[in-house]
Amino acid sequence: MQKLEEIIEIPENITVSIADDMLSVKGPKGEVNKSFFAENINISTDSGKIYLKSNRNTKNERKIANSFKAHILNIFKGVSEGHHFEMKILSGHFPMTVTVNDGEFIVKNFFGEKTPRKFTLPKDVTVKVKGDKVDIESCDKELVGMVMSSIEKLTRRTNFDRRIFQDGIIVV
Repeated sequence: MQKLEEIIEIPENITVSIADDMLSVKGPKGEVNKSFFAENINISTDSGKIYLKSNRNTKNERKIANSFKAHILNIFKGVSEGHHFEMKILSGHFPMTVTVNDGEFIVKNFFGEKTPRKFTLPKDVTVKVKGDKVDIESCDKELVGMVMSSIEKLTRRTNFDRRIFQDGIIVV
């Protein structure tokens, strides 16, 4: 039976260490730690390369190895360039005020509500509000996605038709 082996080149300005299926990647923009565990796939590093190896070459092992490879390449991009995403503030009748203070994302006057809606930001994410745009940056793509979904949920109105009540903060 044929064995599976995927090889990933490590870029020059990035350092990688692997301990107990935990991959630690350090680069100019920051550090990302992620666990990669699969029963049949072994991860190792040697001379500027990451090896994903398996004794079997079945469809399931190839699927997991390619997913691991995509995650690792996203981590490399994040620690070298960073991940940057943008959201847009939409408000119709009631003008929303969005601020970031002391690691907290605050939305005031959402649909005329008196109490502000708040969300505590993770420490590895940078959020900036510029006019009607919200810029989110981090070296961890999964963390950025989690923050974006939390901000979108923060301005969600339950039991209201989204086609009519379009106020909120959406992904651009």
